[in-house]
Amino acid sequence: MSTYTPAQVAAETGFTLDTLRYYEKIGLLDGVVRNPAGQRRFTDAHLDWLSVVRCLRETGMPIADIARYAQLVRDGDDTVPERIRLLEAHDRRVRDQIASLRDQQRYIQRKIAYYRRAEAGEPAA
Repeated sequence: MSTYTPAQVAAETGFTLDTLRYYEKIGLLDGVVRNPAGQRRFTDAHLDWLSVVRCLRETGMPIADIARYAQLVRDGDDTVPERIRLLEAHDRRVRDQIASLRDQQRYIQRKIAYYRRAEAGEPAA
């Protein structure tokens, strides 16, 4: 089994060392062992889990919901229905955000077209 230093995990995941410590402190990262010198060591499973955390964070899931999801995962297969509900609710929020961003993008594109016409000396429509 491969192990990684905090610096290696930070470089691999893009999370800062402070963020890794925080995630460990609040229970998002569990099972981090220490070597005989007391230095934290991470595994491939931690890297995989941090990919999940990154996805959820970048799509706007609050830390409290991610912590809840992490606890459900640790609690075992009996929590799969609740995990599905949590992820489906998040998926709906992401879908709504995407729809809103598409609307905003169309507005921006109309503004660009307007300014291009104005720049070319065309009358405003």
